[in-house]
Amino acid sequence: MILGIKDLQKLVKENKLVENLSERELTNPEGAGYDLRLGEVYELKGEGFLGIEERNTPQTISIAKFNPSKEESFVFEASKYYLVKTIEKVNLPADITGIIFSRTTLFRSGLALFNGVVQPGYCGELTFGICNLGKSNIKVSLGARVVHITFHEVSGAGNAYRGQWQGGRVSTTGKEKQV
Repeated sequence: MILGIKDLQKLVKENKLVENLSERELTNPEGAGYDLRLGEVYELKGEGFLGIEERNTPQTISIAKFNPSKEESFVFEASKYYLVKTIEKVNLPADITGIIFSRTTLFRSGLALFNGVVQPGYCGELTFGICNLGKSNIKVSLGARVVHITFHEVSGAGNAYRGQWQGGRVSTTGKEKQV
C-alpha cells in the first residue's frame, strides 16, 4: 500500500523519514509522495568491474553541487550519462520501502532516469543515473525538483538494508567484497 501524505507528514515530523525537504514539500506536497531535488552531479571516469563476490565501480568526480546561497545550473550534455544525488536524505524504517519515479519534465526534455528501489533500512541521500538521450543540451537548476518518491508499507517481516551504499556513498574506492 502506498502511504498517503498525512501519514508521510507525520513520519517526517516524528521519525525524520525524509530530511531537508523543501518548504513546498513540507507545506504543500502533491500526489502521494515527495518531489526530491537535484543536489550534486557526478561524472564517471575509468573502468569498473561487477563480479559475483567483488565490485569496483568507475571513479566518480563531483562536477556540480547545490549551494543554497547562490543559484546555479548544470548542463546535461546530449548523449552523456551522469550520476546525481539528491539534497534530501531518507531514513527508512524496516517496514517501509521507497520507489523513485522520474518527474515528467525530465523525460519530456530527453533526460532518462536510471534508478532502483530504496530498500527498507536505508539511510542517506539517494543516488541515481541520468542520461540525456536527446540531441539538445538540457540546463537544469541545482535544487530543481527532478524525481518523485513514493513510500510503500512492507507487509510481514522485512530485512533492513545492510549494503555498502548506506549513507549516500556514490562509488567504491577500489575493489571491495560485497556484503
